[in-house]
Amino acid sequence: MTDMEQQQKEARKKALKLLEHMDRTEKGLYDRLLRAGFSEELSADAVAYVKDYGYVDDKRYAMNYLMYRIHEKSRQKLFQELQQKGISRQIIQTAWEEMAELEEPDERKLLRQMIEKKCQSGSRLDEKEMRRLFGYLARRGFRSGDIFSVLEEMDISQQFPE
Repeated sequence: MTDMEQQQKEARKKALKLLEHMDRTEKGLYDRLLRAGFSEELSADAVAYVKDYGYVDDKRYAMNYLMYRIHEKSRQKLFQELQQKGISRQIIQTAWEEMAELEEPDERKLLRQMIEKKCQSGSRLDEKEMRRLFGYLARRGFRSGDIFSVLEEMDISQQFPE
C-alpha cells in the first residue's frame, strides 16, 4: 500500500469516526478533516466517500435541524444558521417546504411567547426597554412589521417622558 493510499484510508476512517458522534454537513465534515491535518484533496475524497454511502446528507441534516428548532426560532434565523453551516439556500428551502407541510410553524405565536418571557401584556416600556426588546426579537430573525403588530396586539407600548 502506497503512502497516498494509506493517508486516504486514514482520512476516510477519520470521517467515519467523526460521524459516529454527530451528524454533520458536508462542509462541516470537510472543515473538521482539514483541522485534523488532512490535505484538501484527502478531505474532499473522504467526504465524497461517506457521502456515497449516505452517511452525510445536507438535506437530511437541514430537515433534522429544522424539526428540532422550528418552534424556537424564526424562519429567517434558521436559514441563516444553516447557511453558516455550509448548506445551500436551495437545499434549505426544499427542507423548509417539506417541514412546513408536516408541521406548519406559527411565527406569530412564537413571537408572542418570546415577548411574554420578557414582559406582560399591557406593559408600558421606556425607550431603552423597548429598544432592548425590539433588538432581542430582531436578532432572532423576526421581521419588524411582525414585531410591531404583535406588540400592538398585546397592548405593549412605549411610554414617552413628559
